[in-house]
Amino acid sequence: MSQQQTNNQVTKQIQIFDTTLRDGEQSPGASIDPERKIVIARQLAKLGIDVIEPGFALSSPGEFAAVQQISRELQNVEIAGFARMMKVDIDAAIKATRDAARRRLHVFISSSDIHLQHQLRKTRAEVLKQTKEMIAYGKQFVNEIEFSAMDSTRSDRDFVIELVETAIAEGATIINLPDTLGYALPDEIEELFRTVRTQARGGQSVRYSAHNHNDLGLAAANSLAAIRGGATQIEVTVNGVGERAGNCSLEELAMIIETRKSALNLETNINQREIYETSRMVSRAMHYPIAFNKPIVGRNAFQHESGIHQDGLLKNRNTYEIMDPEAMGISRSMIILGRHSGRHAIKHRLSEYGIEVADAELTEVYDRFKALCDVKKIVTDDELIRIAGETTATQPDPYMLVDLQVLAGSHKSRIATVTVKDSAAGEECSYSGMGEGPLEAVIHCIQQAIPVAAEFEDLELHSVSTGEDAHGEAVVTIINKGERFRGTSIHKDIIFAAAQAYVAACNQAIMTGKKQDDGAEEEAEVV
Repeated sequence: MSQQQTNNQVTKQIQIFDTTLRDGEQSPGASIDPERKIVIARQLAKLGIDVIEPGFALSSPGEFAAVQQISRELQNVEIAGFARMMKVDIDAAIKATRDAARRRLHVFISSSDIHLQHQLRKTRAEVLKQTKEMIAYGKQFVNEIEFSAMDSTRSDRDFVIELVETAIAEGATIINLPDTLGYALPDEIEELFRTVRTQARGGQSVRYSAHNHNDLGLAAANSLAAIRGGATQIEVTVNGVGERAGNCSLEELAMIIETRKSALNLETNINQREIYETSRMVSRAMHYPIAFNKPIVGRNAFQHESGIHQDGLLKNRNTYEIMDPEAMGISRSMIILGRHSGRHAIKHRLSEYGIEVADAELTEVYDRFKALCDVKKIVTDDELIRIAGETTATQPDPYMLVDLQVLAGSHKSRIATVTVKDSAAGEECSYSGMGEGPLEAVIHCIQQAIPVAAEFEDLELHSVSTGEDAHGEAVVTIINKGERFRGTSIHKDIIFAAAQAYVAACNQAIMTGKKQDDGAEEEAEVV
């Protein structure tokens, strides 16, 4: 454990152990193919993770190969080989991680009576014997051994201490006391770690780790409590994925420590700028959508609809934000335009696209905006731009999707025809394209019409109503010149909604680029 002196206070370094690729993958339906595991592991290393647990090597040949490749490639990260207290597991873990520059063996066994009686069908004496034998066996191959007493928060305290003493005596160097069911309260976690650390023989000679599940929504709080009790490593997953309600969320813990650093006197090696990219990568790989209100990385985490909040943010970001989203790689879209938004927010949003409206025009834009809010809760940027264009007798939208036709079938490629209006030229042109799916065919058409080298990065589809007349909301994210732009559209036809959202995102990229170019020209003239 490294420590440094800061402002006369000792700052404790917390090691981050990521188990997204092992425990996180145990989420129902969240399996990741071996190739993508390697890509995610590279991103985790870029994020600054100290220890990566890349999987359960014994589970399949593909899993073994992924663990092996990650161990060979990521030489600057410690790799944890996961194993049950069985020789066959330990052998597989040791073999798969053989080429790692730094590695550890992570072995576990249950410690609670309910697990022993109904799952393992073993006595306490048998569990102690197995722990003693298997840790001694693993110690032949590696110096670092992490021992986990599964379900320790629901276990008899004296037995946990006895089990930990056995593990330490045979060479365990890291003791993990998991809250496997997310059952414990913060004060109970703190007391557990402090008691085991101070009362177990050899307890002061090893490091301690916390692995907390989130069944009661306390995983992050319990992780901080474990640190107060003596833990110097926290086990996390990206987006908090994992069995049932998941594990302690990496991004939540990292940003709690960063945001409240002066109060906690803690720090990690996490690179904030890679948080959002890592979150999106894992979400896409696991096909696990991120909840809108998910702290740090959720869609609404840095967005505000209230007029009072919007006004405060426009004057000073610190009025209603405690973190800087851009520092985490999140593009700034802090204001959502809805029925609670005020004139100030609308004028500001239009100005971001180079659209200036006089006070009289703003009143009309605002009235039409409010009328649309009665129909739709949220007004997208492209809809606001369209309102401004109609009010000021201009057409700010560089491109408009006029019509869309798709021919789909069960065996052949999809064929699409799209008609797009070029506002500057005042012309409508039609384009045809093909793709494996209807949306891919449509995007290929639009890319012919709009000369913006925009990469289609992400698509979110959400139902906003029910029944036969249900509408779908499409949110499309594109990347243009390294910057992200997001377009939104709502329509009964989800393909049309996605296409419209893509056009809206491209329009934002074009208009933002034009405003930046105009500003650069004005600055050059002044100089």
